[in-house]
Amino acid sequence: MSANEAGARAAAWMAGRGWQPFAFQQEVWQAVDQGRSGMLHATTGSGKTYAVWLGMLDALLRRHPHGRGAEPLRVVWLTPMRALASDTTKALAEPLRELAPNWTIGLRTGDTPSAERARQDRRMPTVLVTTPESLTLMLTREHAREELSGVEYVVIDEWHELIGSKRGVQAQLALARLRGFHPGLVTWGLSATLGNLEDAMHVLCGPQPDPAPRLVRGRIDKTLVIDTLIPPDPGKYSWAGHLGVRMQMPVVEEIDRSGTTLVFTNVRSQAEVWYQLLLEARPEWAGHIALHHGSLDKATREWVENGLKEGTLRAVVATSSLDLGVDFLPVERVLQVGSAKGVARMMQRAGRSGHAPGRPSRVTLVPTNTMEIIEAAAARWAARSGRVEKRTPPERPLDVLVQHVVTVALGGGFRADELFAEVTSAWSYRKLTRAEFDWVVAFCERGGESLGAYPEYHRIVRGEDAIYRVQDSGVARRHRLGVGTIVSDAAMQVKYLTGAHIGTMEEGFIARLKPGDHFFFAGKLLEFVRVRDMAAYVRKATKNKGTVPTWMGSKMALSTELSDAVLEMMQSAAQGDFLEPELEAARPMLLTQQRLSKIPTPHTLLVEAYQSREGQHLYIYPFAGRNVHLGLASLLAWRLAREAPNTFSISINDYGFELVSAAPFDVEPVTSQRVFSGTDLLHDVLASLNSTELAQRRFREIARVAGLISTGYPGQPKSTRQLQASSALFFEVFRKYDAGNLLLNQAENEVLSQELEISRLGETLRRMRAKQLVFAPLRHPSPMSLPLMVERFREKLTTESLATRLERILRDMEADDAA
Repeated sequence: MSANEAGARAAAWMAGRGWQPFAFQQEVWQAVDQGRSGMLHATTGSGKTYAVWLGMLDALLRRHPHGRGAEPLRVVWLTPMRALASDTTKALAEPLRELAPNWTIGLRTGDTPSAERARQDRRMPTVLVTTPESLTLMLTREHAREELSGVEYVVIDEWHELIGSKRGVQAQLALARLRGFHPGLVTWGLSATLGNLEDAMHVLCGPQPDPAPRLVRGRIDKTLVIDTLIPPDPGKYSWAGHLGVRMQMPVVEEIDRSGTTLVFTNVRSQAEVWYQLLLEARPEWAGHIALHHGSLDKATREWVENGLKEGTLRAVVATSSLDLGVDFLPVERVLQVGSAKGVARMMQRAGRSGHAPGRPSRVTLVPTNTMEIIEAAAARWAARSGRVEKRTPPERPLDVLVQHVVTVALGGGFRADELFAEVTSAWSYRKLTRAEFDWVVAFCERGGESLGAYPEYHRIVRGEDAIYRVQDSGVARRHRLGVGTIVSDAAMQVKYLTGAHIGTMEEGFIARLKPGDHFFFAGKLLEFVRVRDMAAYVRKATKNKGTVPTWMGSKMALSTELSDAVLEMMQSAAQGDFLEPELEAARPMLLTQQRLSKIPTPHTLLVEAYQSREGQHLYIYPFAGRNVHLGLASLLAWRLAREAPNTFSISINDYGFELVSAAPFDVEPVTSQRVFSGTDLLHDVLASLNSTELAQRRFREIARVAGLISTGYPGQPKSTRQLQASSALFFEVFRKYDAGNLLLNQAENEVLSQELEISRLGETLRRMRAKQLVFAPLRHPSPMSLPLMVERFREKLTTESLATRLERILRDMEADDAA
């Protein structure tokens, strides 16, 4: 059948709206008609949703002619966010109303009311929009096979957002289960920002899909404008955040000149600060600007999202909570405060503006330090060059598999051989050994070597028919409450004394507050009153000063693609090429760096040495991101101390790291590049860190995903201290009495692969050895080294003391320059 015939209904429906299908949409229609799974990669706002949905609807209507009754569940549409799920449901419903008015569509997420869930349980809709967690919960139902065997299509929206996480692995396992129910299942993934499309498609479709999946690239002309809000005087020296507040009025003026604007920040505390900065500058904007992040109450977030859709808000300050494909047509501008840290993230956020075919998308980068001005030029160059980050899935996470085994045992049960074949059809488990699988089943059955005496860890039971099932209702309830892989520190509700809900905040921040303390949250200044029943009660504050909450979570690291692009910009500056406006703005800093030291380039490795009253400092600039630099700094400090006993303090940022010692040390092992050896890398990295502490911290997450510890029941949550104590107890018990426990091995592997990025660390060492080392002794801290000093000072100095210290350092530098 030709593409035109395959998409006849789809094309007619679009024509009725005055739309002409793009070639990539017709290509998807044809592939769907052929029963092929695939991956659609197209620009944000170009029509990806209708490309896949109209093709599937057209094919379904030919196989199941529209009658008076609704079809049973045929399509599952997975989205990574609840807000996106609601928006997607509305988009899918439009053609359904005209082409199959008796067919139904439903939404099922953690926010779905119980009455709606009950209606769906009696009769599932024809199309169900849901999340990976809610789909997994459906698989725990006793009659899951009967209820889901009619599913013919699954779509995973924003696949790039899921693929690199355990949520993506959870989705892989759910897909493998559905393929077992319906071997002809067709699966499509949608994405706008991925650098390894072929790999991502095979992860989605499984190791050996038949027929071969189709990769469709939606090439349409869409203008992407990336520019920079350049500060008036960036200065010669730079450290994190030093330009932040100075950018207040430039940002306000940009919003004044624009239509509806999204102001993105990377973390929630920064979003709270910038919302206050905007209100401080324009009090009359109260009610016309808003704040959006994941800790705010659902009703508040929905009010903000509706205001964006209707165009009634002038600006919204947001975090990644608004990154994904919710359709905000009125948004004209996107401002990114600070570095986006990655090309894909920047392009994703840019796509929130001009979210329709033919409309340009524009993102304006707002640097908070001078290096971020250079990053802005680098990000634009990388985007134009197509240097977008790759996303790779986790390999064989056994905690997710433990959870899945109990899920399947609840959902009708399983035979071991059949489930092993099914699990290994999921990409992340394609290399899973039978011994590992059998260990997981035994762990679910008896709790491993050390938990056999505790019945609550005998979660599955093998019957006489060789089928494993869950028989204990308490186990079933705890499991369903714990389904999912999103793990965060225990959150406390924040409420007014009247009981009105404001949002949630991590318990660690609340624990540091005393009654009467003031803090900003949800755009309001609040006074802390008391904690009761795991809720923090507050009242509106009368004072005008307060602290900003902090949320746990590691800082985002600069990606390899953006790091390499920054070095390309530095190369231009080293050659005297300041043609980019950002490089011209950063010229004073770059020239100062060149005069006091050297400018790093793609082919050189800069190493600086400096002597101060604190001791001997060594600065190394691999440009590999903060996670890798933490491992590198610890590794090199350990190797240097092994050659000559010494104690080092460490400071890191995205560009490099500092080693400082009160006692002098020989830098020859560094200048000769001897300490950059890749030999015995794993052994030396583990020896250089407190790997047991890191693994124990990682084990907390694994224990929760694997169902060893519970966060409590609704209305009876457990505190962070209780969760940490429980996970620490399991960790120690397994180490002493169950040394072969594979979850312990996973914790160590995740520390290496995720926290320290061991593969990237090894590659960075190789690149460092291949570069020409440039050694630069310093008389004063260079513009590149000063931020590393500041990072270290922040940990032990008050804000006032830090400002005084910096003022003295800068004054001494300027005096020396004048002389």
